Amino acid sequence: MLDFEKAQKAFQEYLQQYDTQDGKIVLKIKHTYAVVEKSEYLAKCLKLDQNHIQLAKIIALLHDIGRFEQVKQTENFSDVDGFDHAKYGVKILFEDGMIRKFVDETGWDNIIHDAIEQHNQYEITGILAKMNLLHCQIIRDADKLDNFRVKEEEPFENIFPQIYNPETIEYETISPKVYKDFMERRCILAKDRQTQLDYWVCCIAFLFDLNFSISIQYVRDNHYVDRLLNRINYRREETKKKIENIRECANEYMEERGE
Repeated sequence: MLDFEKAQKAFQEYLQQYDTQDGKIVLKIKHTYAVVEKSEYLAKCLKLDQNHIQLAKIIALLHDIGRFEQVKQTENFSDVDGFDHAKYGVKILFEDGMIRKFVDETGWDNIIHDAIEQHNQYEITGILAKMNLLHCQIIRDADKLDNFRVKEEEPFENIFPQIYNPETIEYETISPKVYKDFMERRCILAKDRQTQLDYWVCCIAFLFDLNFSISIQYVRDNHYVDRLLNRINYRREETKKKIENIRECANEYMEERGE
């Protein structure tokens, strides 16, 4: 049987090398444990056996292990500037052998590796094994579900430390490509984000990559689309109109996906 408590103790030891007073580090620790809870919720809703429920929780515990070094080295959460936190996480866990501090058995390594490596990608690619794919889908959904909470609760300077400007965010626009992709119900590519509002719309667009109807229902039940869109006071009339179109598009999508 997989032992989540053992993995959790090893995770707490790993965190000792980082500044747990840094707001960005605190954010990611809180996020990690929230994703553990959401992964457990999804795994139970999907009626997985006890071992796979524990596996989903361990994957969640480790999915962002690369974030802490990323913050230490770069002071932001950008994966497009040469430090991909998922790839770094896979490296220290599997190339450097740290995975054995968290999980004794080697038989789960392939699933854990794939799930962590794929969790921050634009889409899942190259995963053919059924259980590998399922755990990739669980961690991606759980991660996005908690990202909605993070984007509602956390200060903008912790969410987007590399770009946040409180003096300009309310006056910015949504880039045409970002708006078009959202209205066509696609996630936003990182390279296409140009403004602070592009990053915000990108967060809402996570909706389109949720794999399970229970995940869609979770977003609906918590009114996350409205709560996030309402967090910013949009000063430009053109932007206000686009935001309302985005709201309508998202709500229609959730209605169609609801079961």
